[in-house]
Amino acid sequence: MPLPDRLLQGYSNFRSGRYAEETERYRKLGEGVQKPTVMIIACCDSRAAPETIFDAGPGEIFVMRNVANLVPPYAPDGRHHATSAAIEFAVLSLKVQHVVVMGHGRCGGIRAAIEGSEPLSAGDFIGKWMSDVRDVVEAVRHDHEHTHSSKFEQAVERASVEHSLANLRTFPWLRMRENKGEVGLHGAWFDISLGELHSYDEAERHWSLIS
Repeated sequence: MPLPDRLLQGYSNFRSGRYAEETERYRKLGEGVQKPTVMIIACCDSRAAPETIFDAGPGEIFVMRNVANLVPPYAPDGRHHATSAAIEFAVLSLKVQHVVVMGHGRCGGIRAAIEGSEPLSAGDFIGKWMSDVRDVVEAVRHDHEHTHSSKFEQAVERASVEHSLANLRTFPWLRMRENKGEVGLHGAWFDISLGELHSYDEAERHWSLIS
């Protein structure tokens, strides 16, 4: 089966547009190695692409996307850990200077964790991947009177980002580099409908809109 027409048309537009305009840049990137200074851990959601939100060109940011933009705790158990491997590569090999965990509004993974709905059964991939969020949901639920509102969902999305920042610090070599001032850890949350980005101030434990 051939590639979908939408992809073929998009590729044609890329070749005649962006690639034609930045041919030399692509050639240099292809001949050398990538040297991004920023890693972004984002959600797979098709509406919240970091490259689009930050207007990034090729080679500028190293992106890891997974369901609900989660960072698992450090677990060197010999099993497959795609997100952890990406973090390790970004920090130890690429030597990025910033790691950003970026959540977003109306996240399907977070909503499913809140509602306990399918496909979050005990025996599938998503259920196991999202299991760490259930404790986050309960912690936020304890502090909210109305737990079926959009504000509650937003609070869980943001709390999950905060939880992932804490998990990042369980990676010993990342925590060491942060303590030395070599790497900065950041939390962000994107409002899809409004196109607005919010950042997290860990010292003040406060989220604020970036104007």
